[in-house]
Amino acid sequence: MSVEALNLARGQFAMTAIFHILWPILTISLSAFLLVVETLWVKTSDVVWYRHARFWSKLLILNFAVGVVSGIPMEFQFGTNWGPFSEYTGQFFGNILGFEGAMAFMLEAGFVGIMMLGWGRVPKGVHLFATAMVALGSSLSAFWIMVANSWLQTPRGVAVVDGKLVVTSYIQAIFNPDMVWGVSHMWFAALETGLVVVAGISAYYLLKRRNPEFFVRSFKVALVMLAFVAPVQIWLGDSSGVDVFATQPAKGAAIEGHWQTNAPGTGANWSLIAWPDAAKQRNDWSLEVPGMLSILGTHTLHGQVTGLKDIPVENQPPMIPLLYYAFRVMAGIGFLFMVLAFWTVYALRKSRGRLESLLARRKLLLAWVLAIPLPYCAVECGWIVREVGRQPWVVYGLLRTEHAASAIPAGTVTGSMIMFAVFFVVLITSFFVFARRWLRRGPDLQMMPPAEPARQSIAHAVDY
Repeated sequence: MSVEALNLARGQFAMTAIFHILWPILTISLSAFLLVVETLWVKTSDVVWYRHARFWSKLLILNFAVGVVSGIPMEFQFGTNWGPFSEYTGQFFGNILGFEGAMAFMLEAGFVGIMMLGWGRVPKGVHLFATAMVALGSSLSAFWIMVANSWLQTPRGVAVVDGKLVVTSYIQAIFNPDMVWGVSHMWFAALETGLVVVAGISAYYLLKRRNPEFFVRSFKVALVMLAFVAPVQIWLGDSSGVDVFATQPAKGAAIEGHWQTNAPGTGANWSLIAWPDAAKQRNDWSLEVPGMLSILGTHTLHGQVTGLKDIPVENQPPMIPLLYYAFRVMAGIGFLFMVLAFWTVYALRKSRGRLESLLARRKLLLAWVLAIPLPYCAVECGWIVREVGRQPWVVYGLLRTEHAASAIPAGTVTGSMIMFAVFFVVLITSFFVFARRWLRRGPDLQMMPPAEPARQSIAHAVDY
């Protein structure tokens, strides 16, 4: 395969992955949020919580639809652009994707119909169960996808037999070293995304003073959850980073612009900001904190951190400045959310929960509105770090990227890439058109819960 065709295939997969990831993360978090508000309705019989469930579920179904459609091109690429990869890893990677489809996606897709259309047709408890199954299905989907991806990062439980990977232990393969941190970090990132979106949209209505009594509730629920999720996500990110330095030293060194392995008994310096230059194998300039990288990367004062100079150039990740700054954008946004959440909690406590006092804090509300796109930016940067940092390997240490691509002409890849790009533009335009209508219409404050369906006897059901 030509270098041009390989780069186009990589670019096409990057484009489809970057677009598709926008939707599942909101589905995961919104389904969890809906489970909370619907539980509050079932428990308290407060009609306002019912109206919250109906209002926010419209955004969920719109997001779910786009997510399903945008995921199809990604599946096809494994057979078209990455045939050797699929053949080499199919016994594990293909099985795990099969688990995701049969065990998780079908559960989510089956119950989403009941969740959306079952109001008044099924009892409240059954509807709550359906919402719980949608939340469980979306989280299970994330689990299996991240298991597959984590295995690409730190492959275990396999052996090479006749040029193919054969599973020797599913337990070791599934619970590979990256799995716990990869799954948890991604799941909390999804939760954080949805909570910021709910808080930001609620803040928009509060800023406009539209239905403030309604939206102050969703704002507070999202805020309480975010005040827990944001610091936990920072801890998970830190723990995931330690794992990266232990299992993928080239990626760890690249995201920190670290070139020289520190001598025993000394701490590795951490560059707060720098410009890495792969051609020169050094940073053109750097603002450093002495000894800090050992603390961040190994949680010890003098832990040894492998520098890129001790890794063969052909095994170093590409686009090191991109990795370096993508990591910092991701981490910076994570800390920003924690500060914003704690700042808001403090402001609410200071105002003793008075609505007028919250409405008067226009800068705070505006900050939440402006924060809506930031979790998406953080997730995309995180995926860039995760996937570009694994290069030049598709399966780390076992299969290089140039050996995983199908031998197809560059023109063919270009044609399909253009087609996907046009398709994605149509999808995202349609989403924003319908989302704008939903946002402008707002909640129906006159909506009342439907009457419980009449219970039918078993004999009647048998006769029917």
